[in-house]
Amino acid sequence: MAVLRVTTRNARFQQWQALLDNRTKRQHRGEFLVQGVRPISMAVKLGWQVREMLYNAEAHLSPWARETLDAVDATTFAVAGELMVELGGKMEAAPELLAVVGLPDDDLGRIPTSPDMLVVVFDRPTSPGNIGALIRSADAFGASGVVVTGHAADVYDPKSVRASTGSLFAVPVVRLPSHRPVLEWVEAIRADGIDVRLVGTDEKARAEAAEYDFTQPTVVLVGNETTGLSSAWRAACDHLVGIPMAGTASSLNAAVAGSIVLYESARQRAVTARA
Repeated sequence: MAVLRVTTRNARFQQWQALLDNRTKRQHRGEFLVQGVRPISMAVKLGWQVREMLYNAEAHLSPWARETLDAVDATTFAVAGELMVELGGKMEAAPELLAVVGLPDDDLGRIPTSPDMLVVVFDRPTSPGNIGALIRSADAFGASGVVVTGHAADVYDPKSVRASTGSLFAVPVVRLPSHRPVLEWVEAIRADGIDVRLVGTDEKARAEAAEYDFTQPTVVLVGNETTGLSSAWRAACDHLVGIPMAGTASSLNAAVAGSIVLYESARQRAVTARA
């Protein structure tokens, strides 16, 4: 396959830059820019649609970079080093590779359901870094999917992709405009005989997370960083659980709180599996 060269801030470069800075452009084009060795490796390994590969035309490429370029059937661009610096988000060094990857469908059908399902919903998060961190925890603690609802930061913002350290490509993540499609999905799962429970996290909840039985099929709900769960989500919850705290902290970071609850779920399930 022929290699195309980009040495100036031409129209193609501006399209890549827009994928970093403009959520509307990402959605319109149906693709996003991926930075970093592990995220790119995971996208390739797990069979995501890699549309374009950009490599640093001025660098001696490592074996990893060469193997990755050979592994994908994508349009390849040799890009000037200074332009790779701008696209890579690290001014001190130009990345070897960048990848343009197609967006998956926002379809709840991508999330597997089973009697031991564990899904996390993040309601109206404002920080892309928090989204990525919670996706990473969902992957680490065995969740089958992540749903981001409402007016929220973008899952495919570069900060979110980097914070997930590649887990975005391993765990199905679905963006939805409101709680309603999730509740309809839950009702359909229940109609199929899986009694999935909606468990919200709340700092004022009477029950602690450790007191809830997370070995049953569960959807964990994590609220907005400032306002917590919306009133609609609160009304839909079957249970609310909190995390005991000491010291002077008034609350936990939303992604941290969600991660603690996911860990508690994984701990309980591991204990049950060993019994």
